[in-house]
Amino acid sequence: MNLLNQMPSLIAFVRSVEAGSFSAAARIAGMTPSAVSKGIGRLEGELGAKLFRRSTRHLSLTPDGQAFFERVAPLLRGIDDSADAVRAGGDARGVLRISMPGEIGRLLLEPITRTFLARHEGLELDMSLSDRHVEVIREGYDVVYRVGVASDSELKSRTLAQLDMVLVASPVLLARHGVSTLDELREIPFVRYLLYGRALPITFNDGTSIQPRGRIGLDTGAGLRAAALNGMGVAHLMKCTVQDDLDKGDLVEVMPHRGLPPLPLRAMHAFGNLTPARVRLLTEFIADEIQRIVAP
Repeated sequence: MNLLNQMPSLIAFVRSVEAGSFSAAARIAGMTPSAVSKGIGRLEGELGAKLFRRSTRHLSLTPDGQAFFERVAPLLRGIDDSADAVRAGGDARGVLRISMPGEIGRLLLEPITRTFLARHEGLELDMSLSDRHVEVIREGYDVVYRVGVASDSELKSRTLAQLDMVLVASPVLLARHGVSTLDELREIPFVRYLLYGRALPITFNDGTSIQPRGRIGLDTGAGLRAAALNGMGVAHLMKCTVQDDLDKGDLVEVMPHRGLPPLPLRAMHAFGNLTPARVRLLTEFIADEIQRIVAP
């Protein structure tokens, strides 16, 4: 079996998955829907496996199709991006799909839209602002920006900044609950940060940890900040995302004498060393902006 001879069919397959239908894939690839369908049929015959479940209204991948897409899609994207990666002075062009935490996005959206996109008029940017760890390859993201421990060893990773963490609460809450010792902190209500449905513990620089307890658990930094502002509990947050609230006195740092480990902000992608210009240029821009934001 030589799949290189099936390149049009491979393109039709990947475009169909990304677009969600044969007709949309045909428009993107400059083919007819019939040609796309026949190409995928030939590919299925060559592989001896069904790639799609078809119905009149819905197109979905079979398990074999999903596994095949996760291997083939990055290779085709690599071919698309290879010239861009090695061209001297390459500009950011095409469509760039990214994901980053919502609160980091809140800080970066203005400079990205006002400055970066103005510099690169040939770029179209699709952004997902979510704390969820997306599946980079399966969901078709070019680059993701994540805070915390890197869990996907298959991705190329670059640390852009170390972000200071703080415990914060509203002045109203702290007026009701005095907090000067670790034992008192364990008794005060928290706004619990949920990851995969479980509340994460909070660990200090000295290795001491506490399990936060409180009436509300949330899975986004934006939710934690809002709940803390409303007096629902102490929140464990990136300091840069609440610096304005601290400066205005709407939030107060809790037990600042007990240091918290910083968390890295990383850029992660699946292009290996052939990083497309659009990924490289945006990542360099974000690295500069985040350093400006967190600088004392």
